[in-house]
Amino acid sequence: MTAKIDNPEQGIPAGQAREWNWNPDLPIPTSPVFSWPPRPLAALKWLSSEWLAISAMVLEFALAFAVWEFLQPDAEEMKTFAFGWILQIYIRNLLFLSLIAGGLHIYLYSFRKQGSNLKYDPRDLAKENRRFAFRNQVYDNMFWSLASGVAFWTAYEAVYYWAAANSFVPTLTFIQNPVWFVAWFLLIPIWSSLYFYWIHRALHWPPLYRLAHSVHHRNINVGPWSGISMHPVEHIIYFSSILIHAVVASHPVHVMFHLYIQALDPAFSHSGFDGLVLKDKKRMELGDFFHQLHHRFFDCNYGTSEMPWDRWFNSFHDGTAASLERLRKTGSKNRRR
Repeated sequence: MTAKIDNPEQGIPAGQAREWNWNPDLPIPTSPVFSWPPRPLAALKWLSSEWLAISAMVLEFALAFAVWEFLQPDAEEMKTFAFGWILQIYIRNLLFLSLIAGGLHIYLYSFRKQGSNLKYDPRDLAKENRRFAFRNQVYDNMFWSLASGVAFWTAYEAVYYWAAANSFVPTLTFIQNPVWFVAWFLLIPIWSSLYFYWIHRALHWPPLYRLAHSVHHRNINVGPWSGISMHPVEHIIYFSSILIHAVVASHPVHVMFHLYIQALDPAFSHSGFDGLVLKDKKRMELGDFFHQLHHRFFDCNYGTSEMPWDRWFNSFHDGTAASLERLRKTGSKNRRR
């Protein structure tokens, strides 16, 4: 067996950190898109790894266009709130989340098709634990995700379609402005990352944490159903990211893509595995070790690796022991002030 390495000065190779079953190369990077001085080649490589490969973002992008083309209610129908077309959206959202989060859970945890290969945390998901509703982590996560998450996701989506159908919000088509139509798809993930950092910091404010965010943080060891397992108050705040489309001209397919990033992407990023292995080969990126560190150590990595907010505000944990020690010292100093 290869000896575990934990030398923060030299970096830690993939799979060699003591406290993890598997880890990526440490220290982990953040996006070079916002580096100064600029690093255009590195930025292009980072972006292409998401857009020119089989990734959650590409799947969500394709799904948005497929839904718009084949499953979207008629605009005339959506000018008036009606049970029928809203139920149609609710059912499709329920099915999408169940297929993605449920499918990943069955493959990775129920059938254990890749065992512990590329799994971050060596522990299994919790059972017989009073911290969770039904004393079961998976049932708890499914309840909050399906009962609350899908409801608020659908509510935001339905309100936008109603507003767009009645011309209450600015809209555009590809013909009207092809450059902005395409560019907005590239900018939506960046906006989502920016928004997530700031609302996540707010959710760690003690009163709001106790009221709402603590439900999500029951999950120290995460699984696919943990992604949007949140208190209803947090769902209201979390999905409000799409309110930007009330002031920035968008097509409904932009809003679908944005909501799929918010609702479906967390199932991939919280899977607990770095990648999906089929026939002994990693076929798709899954987990987000950057965010996995937040669930384990709490006071770090509030944003995402797409934007360097945590670097700028000294809350970045790069996965090394030296980084953790620095964050603990910073936290101690802040508590003494």
